[in-house]
Amino acid sequence: MIEIGSKKIDTNIFLAPMAGCTDLPLRMISAEHGARFGFFEMLDSNSFIYGPRRTLAMMKTCAQDLPVAAQLVGNDPDLMLRAAERVLRSVNVAFLDINAACPAKKVIKKKAGAYLLRDEGTLYRMIGLLSGALPVPVTVKIRTACDDDKVSRIPQIAVRCEESGAKAIFIHGRTRLQGYSGEVDYDSIRSVKNSVRIPVFGSGNVFSPVLAKKMFDRTGCDGIMVARGALGNPWIFEDIRRYLSCGELAPSRDARTVMDTLKRHLSYIETHNTSRGKIGVMRHTALWYIKSFPNARHLRGDICTVKSYEKMLQYIDAAMDNPAHCLVCEPVK
Repeated sequence: MIEIGSKKIDTNIFLAPMAGCTDLPLRMISAEHGARFGFFEMLDSNSFIYGPRRTLAMMKTCAQDLPVAAQLVGNDPDLMLRAAERVLRSVNVAFLDINAACPAKKVIKKKAGAYLLRDEGTLYRMIGLLSGALPVPVTVKIRTACDDDKVSRIPQIAVRCEESGAKAIFIHGRTRLQGYSGEVDYDSIRSVKNSVRIPVFGSGNVFSPVLAKKMFDRTGCDGIMVARGALGNPWIFEDIRRYLSCGELAPSRDARTVMDTLKRHLSYIETHNTSRGKIGVMRHTALWYIKSFPNARHLRGDICTVKSYEKMLQYIDAAMDNPAHCLVCEPVK
């Protein structure tokens, strides 16, 4: 149980918001395998106000969905507030997160995401405006810095975020320039944790139960976010809880288990994704699941030629009849 402002959430292991990934089918399959809280995909405030149709589709939910939060990215505090109010009119969320962490060039070009760590005044005004106007808690996701030479400032930035009204901080342990490569800076996450009184969640390289425990042990954080580690591996949530509670690692899943779970995931996409790009989403999803198979390169080439849901299921069944596909590699430790 963790408290974020007025909200009590029965887990401190969250499925992170990932653009183009954390859609309803991913949240549903994750919920079946131990996830208890997640996020909608990152929502662009400008797109939400001036082109809301696609953004509203990204907030699709159902009774089997996880309890969720929403995350907005933008650089105009007033526009962010308008978008946040529209989010709250559309869906029920536990809290609203401000993205000051995205390193994508197209986001930085708009002076949003991790750029806000350079434009601190705008970030603090944004937190203050939203936290003062919204009926749900406001949180913020940050990185260790926008520019590599500014890492030492992150504790002070975290304190100002708290003073501005943030009820929790999510921190990815890399700078904007690092993107998703290089070592995770556990010391900077710990410095943020030691500087504020609100909950701090660590993020970055949580690919396995062992790495999840490392995040907790090295940073003292209150919770963690699982991002890329959940793609094609929805079991990671139950595996982390098992390892943290009794120190036992779950055995590797065999190929039949992996493929059966993939088929279930694909069924959710077939049911809930109404876009013309549905088959592309299915291909992308299938690639997550087969990445640790011995002959993944060959499988990738075949999967990328599949043109329908029915053909995808036929291909998966045919692949399982090949003895070469009988095992998956050992999980990351």
